[in-house]
Amino acid sequence: MTNKIDNVEGTKKKVKISTKASLLKILFEGIWSNNPGLCQLLGLCPLLAVTTSAVSAIGLGLATLIVVCASSVIISLIRRFIFKEVRIPIYVLFIATLVTVVKFYIEAYFPDLNSQLGIYLALIVTNCIIMGRAEAFASRNGPLLSLADAVGTGIGFGLVLFVLGAVREIVGQGTLFMGASKLFGSFGEALECSFIQSDYTLMVAILPPGGFFVLAFMIALKNFMQNFKRHKIENSFKIKSIQN
Repeated sequence: MTNKIDNVEGTKKKVKISTKASLLKILFEGIWSNNPGLCQLLGLCPLLAVTTSAVSAIGLGLATLIVVCASSVIISLIRRFIFKEVRIPIYVLFIATLVTVVKFYIEAYFPDLNSQLGIYLALIVTNCIIMGRAEAFASRNGPLLSLADAVGTGIGFGLVLFVLGAVREIVGQGTLFMGASKLFGSFGEALECSFIQSDYTLMVAILPPGGFFVLAFMIALKNFMQNFKRHKIENSFKIKSIQN
């Protein structure tokens, strides 16, 4: 009897560990190995249009994160009650409702950020990232896994937005986090800083061609890091096989 109880407890522990491992794996895939901006190349329109400054990039990243998390959880909860023939219109309806709520909130409390994001805030409805996660993952998995996938995807997309916006702002304007006080209040004032004088900045960095160049360098750096790690692992296996 004691052995049976121990076996049951051991099985529960293994299930908990495997669940945590799967959640972390899904989360890491969205942030790095399957990043929507660097790997899937989704959402390039807002990715290149809004990232002229770090603050606007953070604002769009947070809005996208909220929408993708809420939509994935809702769709995962109601996926069994949705007919396959009308699932896409229903997904769009839920996503559009969430985007409208987020847009009204930003418009009411952060009008300057709303003016910076412009039409791209409303275009979150048509963002391929949100619709893609709803169709490919949330409609086939439970709410917990869907939330982990949405958080990883949202954070991954937000990090790409922030790095791209920060690099373009520093190189193109010589500043970083300018206008952060309008988003974060008094805390944002301490973040605003200047690195380069305006005479030494490159205006092309905040233009559309500059966005493509910076994004291309980010993709190349990610591919280099992944290939370097893969070659290192392959070389270690070759060394072990030779020694054996």
